[in-house]
Amino acid sequence: MNMCHYYRAAMALGGLLLLSVINTASANVIISGTRVIYPANEREITIKIDNAGNEPALVQAWVDSGNPDSRADQADAPFLLMPPVARISPQRSQTLRMTYTRDPLPQDVESVFWLNVLDVPPLPKSADNNFMQVAFRSRIKVFFRPAGLKGYAEDTPAAVTWKLVRNGTGFALQGTNPTVFSASYNKTELLVDGKTFSSEGGMIPARGVFDFPLEGLHVRPKGTATVRYQWVNDYGSAKWVETSLVH
Repeated sequence: MNMCHYYRAAMALGGLLLLSVINTASANVIISGTRVIYPANEREITIKIDNAGNEPALVQAWVDSGNPDSRADQADAPFLLMPPVARISPQRSQTLRMTYTRDPLPQDVESVFWLNVLDVPPLPKSADNNFMQVAFRSRIKVFFRPAGLKGYAEDTPAAVTWKLVRNGTGFALQGTNPTVFSASYNKTELLVDGKTFSSEGGMIPARGVFDFPLEGLHVRPKGTATVRYQWVNDYGSAKWVETSLVH
């Protein structure tokens, strides 16, 4: 069964299948790690997925270029996953082998893709035509690193500069990343005069810019402002750091 046929079959299970993008820790099928690092000089890398549930799991995996609504039959990233479809017994594991197809990618900066793991639970024996089945999809970043990149990924957050910019009727923290590595954040905050204005997380791409909209900030603050952020390293560990705004 190829990936496209599998996806159509999964959509037919139980009459209606709901697809949800969830945190990797919320599903029975769990990806080992919160991100994948693919060094360009590796022939292939492996990714472990575990079935922590008490029922068999039918799993499909693919890599996309950034579309959160992608499906396996629309996979557009230069990577192959084997096996693309697998049955994992309860409390057992499956190893995915990811291979770079050698399609051209930038060699002077890191590229970012997304690994998707779709977990389709088995159809209960007692299910009738009105049964609704939910398939859970976990999604994590894949960082492709060309050989010979200058610097170290862990030094990237310190190189990012921050400034306050207009964002519609409010303001946002704008991070500018001059390095060849991407910088991922769980949360960013602006601290000013004892008040904290928060933003959700995001990623500043290599040699790129990203705006983090701040909740509740509609007037440019006049006091001394500090940026506080929680960035995530290659191992998935998060660390709080404070720095200054660039005026």
